[in-house]
Amino acid sequence: MKLLTLNCHSWQEENQIEKIKYLAKVIKEKQYDVVALQEISQRIDSKVVKDNIKEDNFVYLLVKELEFLGEYNYSYIWDFSHIGYDIYEEGLAILTNKNIKNSSSFYISKSKDKNFYKSRNIIKATIEVKDKNYDIYSCHLGWWGDDKEPFEYQANELIKNISKSNTNFIMGDFNNNAFIIGEGYNYLLDKGLVDTYNIAKDKDNGITVGGEIDGWKNNSDSKRLDLILSTEDINVVSSKVIFNSKNYNVISDHFGVEIITE
Repeated sequence: MKLLTLNCHSWQEENQIEKIKYLAKVIKEKQYDVVALQEISQRIDSKVVKDNIKEDNFVYLLVKELEFLGEYNYSYIWDFSHIGYDIYEEGLAILTNKNIKNSSSFYISKSKDKNFYKSRNIIKATIEVKDKNYDIYSCHLGWWGDDKEPFEYQANELIKNISKSNTNFIMGDFNNNAFIIGEGYNYLLDKGLVDTYNIAKDKDNGITVGGEIDGWKNNSDSKRLDLILSTEDINVVSSKVIFNSKNYNVISDHFGVEIITE
């Protein structure tokens, strides 16, 4: 399978529509089986088009662009986590060209108040690939050392909700730098999660943030915040950073991560 995770920083980017079109072209070219997206927003005051989706929802527009390019095989789920930048309903999405058998969402933060920007909702989709079920999670966690929303609590809640019956891919922005020893990244691995980057046969430097961004003010170090984790050792052919100017154009304040598995 081909998987991609990307924090899109949606509606905070210059030339946002052009970047949506560019992302759609790359998805069509690469034919990802699963795309996990974070910071997928829509304005609070926008018109509803169906269910909880509004006309300017980032993933809704992305799928429309895929259809414009003649790619009709992708479906998606989206759910709202919290209010962002005062005017957006910020959430997460999973996009796939496989059959979505079921989906759900659950909070891992202590707070479930959508008006609190540290509230964290996770979405899950069960997909079927060659008669085998996979559980996919799109995640955007908080920060290590946060006294109001401890990372350890969120990680524990996430792991408690991970399926034990299917192969799992836990994808997203974990807001913890994998280059820092003894913090959130190691906490996740100590809980039994497997970083697909570590077991990939072919990989690059893994850097997904090159400098200071929202949530990481006054921190210009290179960071590996965006991960594709699993609950088991799998055969990972490659793990590559994408949308970093070396491997496709930059389209967000985060770079993406793509893996290929056998």
